[in-house]
Amino acid sequence: MKTEVLKSIKETEEEYKSMISTAHEEKKRAIANSEQEAGNLIAKAKSDAEEYKNKRIADARAEAAKQYAEIVKEGEKRAEALKKNAASNLDKAVEQLVSQFKVKVNV
Repeated sequence: MKTEVLKSIKETEEEYKSMISTAHEEKKRAIANSEQEAGNLIAKAKSDAEEYKNKRIADARAEAAKQYAEIVKEGEKRAEALKKNAASNLDKAVEQLVSQFKVKVNV
């Protein structure tokens, strides 16, 4: 009977050791899975951040190009207005030079 009890105790100890070993393995596996999942989340966050940054840069470039086009268009309008104004002033300037030349020739 004593041997049976001792044998039972030894078997129980072996079962507990096995259970503890299994628990340690599960713990290691759970930690590894968690670390892998954390790595995947970090990689996705970096990817999303890079994508967002690229989109913001593209939006900023598009806005800058639009403003540039508007500025150029406004500059062309102003240049055309100045050109027209200069052309009308040119006629007046030529008339003044001719009249002054005529006055000096007649002197």
